[in-house]
Amino acid sequence: MVVVQSGTGFTFSLDGKKILQHSPETPFLFVGVGKPHIAMQKGHFDISDYIVERVALRHAECVVQGAETVVRLSPVPGLAPLVELSFVADGSNARICFKPLDQGINRIWLRVTSEANEHVWGGGEQLSYFDLSRRKFPLWTSEPGNGRDKSTLLTWRADQHNKSGGDYYQTYYPQPTFISSRRYALHIDTLAYSAFDFTREGFHEIEVWEVPNAVEFWSRPHFSDLVTALSDRFGRQPLLPDWVYNGAIMGLKEGEASLTRLDAIMNSGARIGGLWIEDWVGVRQTAFGRRLFWDWKWNRTRYPDLDRQVAALAARGVKVLGYVNPYLCVDGTLFPEAKKRGFLGKRPDSDEVYTVDFGEFDCGFVDFTNPEAKAWFEEDVIGRNMIDFGLSGWMADFGEYLPTDIRLASGETGMTMHNAWPVLWAEVNAKAVEHRGKTGEIVFFMRSGYSGSQRYCPLLWAGDQSVDFTRHDGIGTVICAALSSGLLGNAYHHSDIGGYTSLFDNVRTAELLMRWAEMAAFTPVMRSHEGNRPAQNLQIDQDPEVLAHFGRMTRIYVHLAPYLRSLSQEAFRTGLPVQRPLFLHFEDDPKTYDIQTAYLYGPDLLVAPVIEEGRTNWSTYLPAGANWVHVWSGETHAGGQAVSVAAPFGQPPVFYRAGSEHAALFSALQSLS
Repeated sequence: MVVVQSGTGFTFSLDGKKILQHSPETPFLFVGVGKPHIAMQKGHFDISDYIVERVALRHAECVVQGAETVVRLSPVPGLAPLVELSFVADGSNARICFKPLDQGINRIWLRVTSEANEHVWGGGEQLSYFDLSRRKFPLWTSEPGNGRDKSTLLTWRADQHNKSGGDYYQTYYPQPTFISSRRYALHIDTLAYSAFDFTREGFHEIEVWEVPNAVEFWSRPHFSDLVTALSDRFGRQPLLPDWVYNGAIMGLKEGEASLTRLDAIMNSGARIGGLWIEDWVGVRQTAFGRRLFWDWKWNRTRYPDLDRQVAALAARGVKVLGYVNPYLCVDGTLFPEAKKRGFLGKRPDSDEVYTVDFGEFDCGFVDFTNPEAKAWFEEDVIGRNMIDFGLSGWMADFGEYLPTDIRLASGETGMTMHNAWPVLWAEVNAKAVEHRGKTGEIVFFMRSGYSGSQRYCPLLWAGDQSVDFTRHDGIGTVICAALSSGLLGNAYHHSDIGGYTSLFDNVRTAELLMRWAEMAAFTPVMRSHEGNRPAQNLQIDQDPEVLAHFGRMTRIYVHLAPYLRSLSQEAFRTGLPVQRPLFLHFEDDPKTYDIQTAYLYGPDLLVAPVIEEGRTNWSTYLPAGANWVHVWSGETHAGGQAVSVAAPFGQPPVFYRAGSEHAALFSALQSLS
């Protein structure tokens, strides 16, 4: 790290890369005061800010104090400084600590030097754009929306219906971290609302609705080293459980009939490692579709013999998974218990429990800032009702809905804790598993997250995609989600085969199910979902062709288990994700920098799923620096070019690196039936 003062300005560089440049004419820091407006409706947030004041800090005074360089900033010479910054280095890592000298400041704008044609990635789990350059990204955990493209009819109808339409930047899992093609990474240590603005020429502007604790930097010679550094910072996931490699996790929610259907699916030749029955807690019917009964215990009416069946399935090598989220429905049995014991968040101006309408049913929020409430949920709800019952995993759903005006036991505001809530929710699940000695044996999967989720959440899933091929809502968004989140230390990612959200007569097709199953076979976990309207949407076991195709894809997944195991072990050692952007191993090929429709599955497989309707051939770019063998034809292609290959059902465009130590495993894929 080098901080060099020049006249009344200074520059901050890391490993020779100029990161900050300040002068009175071009200040890098602005401070101010803002008054936010935030309204929530069913996890969708209307956010705006009235800027009372924004002041450029043009005057800087630099002082070296031992190993630190301290910079005090004021609007002009002679005025008292408003902010003090401490620059500290540790090799190729650096940290700028912020100290507000005026306690009225609640906004900062930080400008980071940028270069022409620079690429940036990260921002948490992004669903629309992998390369963030030339766009602005607010970072606030929320429902992404039913429709995320304001130019489409679907989004317009969702907005008109219940204001549930989204936009390209909305995500369950934001994170104020990015990686630059200049081979450095930046992270804002804050829980507050923030935004990355990459639309400016010459600088990136970062907005934070508080004075943050710090801004952290890492510089490395290779992108893979940056990913490892971020994984070191935010935490590593455990190895995938061994049982995952046995086959797909079949999502069924038809009560006792699910078990009969599972037998038929397995008898068809599909390889199944788990049965996911999210309706183990019961169901309720709403206008949105079939919803679950949010009272986290075995519903004996829907599954009268489930305790015995869990054990019987385990004996057959099939694990059973359930569902839980951090809310309690008011008409359940756990809500009154939690209310009596003071475990629920309160209204801002009374001791009344804060409840929210989740779509024709109201729920309370378990207050995880209350240690007793947190311990109760870990031990009694998850520990006794789920783990001791015999579940080997579950969907740990939601986490994004914390109201900004809720009153919490810790005294922290909902505004402060909103982004932190997914991390607390992940910790509750992880601690419940840890307390039973089941870390690495049980797998729970989450859609929500924020900085630090990585150390608790063993598996992400991409959330509620539409049951279609649309650009901002459908099948292709899960590739972008896996790549963006993977760069920030989330090694394992997967999605609902066939999507989830079916609205306004938008329903699944056999083509969509088959294309999604093809992609899922080349992800860490292969899991299906019946969706929000199972009766209106095609299910895998309702069409013989779809079922046969699905079965073949599960056999491909199991065939690749030795390779996936090696990737899981590598992730445990280094933090490198299983699904990787092409540039992670081909960083000298700039043509790979903005590709979000293909990914590396580990270092040696390139997967380019068919994500458009009606296609029987597909084109993809093969990185320079290697020769690539098309799995299904055996033809070898030189890297550094786009190629077009036949892509009939069952043969998704997949290539392996010529000379790979796993070449025999990969080439055998074409013989699987």
